[in-house]
Amino acid sequence: MTLLFVALLALFALAVVGVAARRSPWVGTAVYGGTAAACGLIGLWAVEALVGRGGVAAAVLPIGLPWIGVHLRADGVSAFFLLVVALGGVTASLFGWGYERAHARALAHHAADHTHGESGPVLPFFPLFLAGMSLVLLANDAFSFLVSWEFMSLTSWLLVLSTHREPDTPDAARLYLVMAVLGTACLLLAFGLLVGTGGDYRFDAIRQHPPEAGAAALTVLLVVLGAGSKAGLVPLHVWLPLAHPAAPSHVSALMSGVMTKVAVYALVRVLFDLLGEPMWWWGGALMAAGAVTAVMGVLYALMQDDVKRLLACSTIENIGVIVIALGLALVFKASHTPVIAALALSAALLHVVNHSLFKSLLFFVAGAILTATGTRDLNRLGGLIHRMPTTAVLALIGAAAISALPPLNGFVGEWLLFQAILNAPALPEWSLKIGIAVVGAAVALAAALAAACFVRLYGIAFLGRPRSAEAGRAGEVGRAMLAGMAIPAALCVALGVLPTLVIRLFEPAVRAMVQAGPFDDRSYQPWIWLAPTSAIGNSYNGLILLAMIAALSVALVLAIHRWASDRVRRSIAWGCGHDGADPAALSQYSASSFAQPIRRAFGGTVFNARDRVDMPEPGDTRPARLTVRWTDPAWAFLFTPVRRAVNWLADHVDALQFLTIRSYLTLMFAALVVVLALVAVVRS
Repeated sequence: MTLLFVALLALFALAVVGVAARRSPWVGTAVYGGTAAACGLIGLWAVEALVGRGGVAAAVLPIGLPWIGVHLRADGVSAFFLLVVALGGVTASLFGWGYERAHARALAHHAADHTHGESGPVLPFFPLFLAGMSLVLLANDAFSFLVSWEFMSLTSWLLVLSTHREPDTPDAARLYLVMAVLGTACLLLAFGLLVGTGGDYRFDAIRQHPPEAGAAALTVLLVVLGAGSKAGLVPLHVWLPLAHPAAPSHVSALMSGVMTKVAVYALVRVLFDLLGEPMWWWGGALMAAGAVTAVMGVLYALMQDDVKRLLACSTIENIGVIVIALGLALVFKASHTPVIAALALSAALLHVVNHSLFKSLLFFVAGAILTATGTRDLNRLGGLIHRMPTTAVLALIGAAAISALPPLNGFVGEWLLFQAILNAPALPEWSLKIGIAVVGAAVALAAALAAACFVRLYGIAFLGRPRSAEAGRAGEVGRAMLAGMAIPAALCVALGVLPTLVIRLFEPAVRAMVQAGPFDDRSYQPWIWLAPTSAIGNSYNGLILLAMIAALSVALVLAIHRWASDRVRRSIAWGCGHDGADPAALSQYSASSFAQPIRRAFGGTVFNARDRVDMPEPGDTRPARLTVRWTDPAWAFLFTPVRRAVNWLADHVDALQFLTIRSYLTLMFAALVVVLALVAVVRS
């Protein structure tokens, strides 16, 4: 683990450089370049550990709690998630270096406009954030895990606050901090139950003495609340659409594409590793939560006009898909069908790396749009395909990948998930068979809505004509930003065509988590074929699919050129139902009008959405106005009542500061009696 420790120490040293030399002109290049190099070392170590099947690497550092120390350990699962963090760190560093330089110029150019700007002290906390996520993945005792988790949360909170001059950032950062504290508190209680009365914080000791059924059930609930709040599970998602867009774009890519995967790692580590043999209802609860999260997340995204907020809400949907796959794996593992459990867990891990790639790419695209136009409002964009052609091609790859279109990586991940769903008849319980069918329908609905969401995003932002002067003045971004987008775009294509390259990497980790022996010989064909289970008979070959799509496209182009007329014909372009040869740009479909049918189909019941039209009287020259109001049900039914209860309690507890000394002594005595009574009950 020497190489890994060197890379982690380099990240901490780069944070010191970012503070000490913050006014130097070379500091951005040094910090971002050094961070990319350190993450590259972490990625190389992870690949070597995964390819070499090196087993477990462990170390104990003489820091932390007295007589205990800090236990670090990297197995197959840790190495796989470290690879995800490293890939995100390399691309975000490359993009961030160009983004910071370009955005400084763009911010001055758009200073007169009331547009979104991003600036602030990012450099010191950027490498620390990556170091915190890496330490969470390496922690091998409860104390180290919780300290690293809180360190990750605090550094990401400070990165969100780096745009504190924006009017919405302080509220977003405050809400994020509250939810982070709530999540850490739940994980603290969960690890307290796992440790039990033995007092041994090491994960090895926890594995040897798993909790009883009641404590295990409570641990599952607490872990889902703690890690789910960080990942964005509904209804714990409320901070995510606010905090992720508030951060600079390359930080948003890390938070949405990578940090949420660290939360998924926490779920995998506890539910599949530390808790022992699972119960089937654990997976059922996860599938239900994931299904609600997937459908609600994509509906949230369809309601957004802010590009970065739309992408943040889309992260909620993808986290729901991953959690569904984890729930399926738990159900099949509890039902003693390890091969299908491995299939479901493989789908989850494949979607982990897929989402980290295309979501990072799309947040980089959002940063490029913001740099070029100074706005994130979809209704002020349009026509960018002519002004930012390279970015438009890369954005199209990301939009197609997240829409699960073949032959890109998003299609392979969801295809593998559906292969696991189709194995539901192998389960003995009829309730699970029916429930998994319902979950499969929810996944299909979420996938269809996701496609509509990103057709809307790409069509409104890049096609048509500019809807504002800012979009009309846009130009292509610099080479560093384009390179930061090109790397995940290329990997989206590569993993879609050759998914077995990644599946082979985490195959030993999957087997260890589900306690599966060697798979069926027919399960994995030669490396270009993906045939997950022999029971289904379905297989996937990305190369053949890519060749067929290319051949059909070429044949179609040749047929058009062969039989189409070569006469030049001129006619009036379709004006979206309006008269005139050149209607105004504002007569085009807007983001709001595109989403209106879906908003009326789902929003009226789910979000209590209401349209209000302000139509002037005849002769009044005021423009007509359409106002849409909708409410997140999580705020309406959960967080608003909780906030009112907390305020009521605070008002009443406030009276305690005005008591007499005799009253304080009485309260202390009563508290001592209650504590002693609880100790007596626990020991009995």
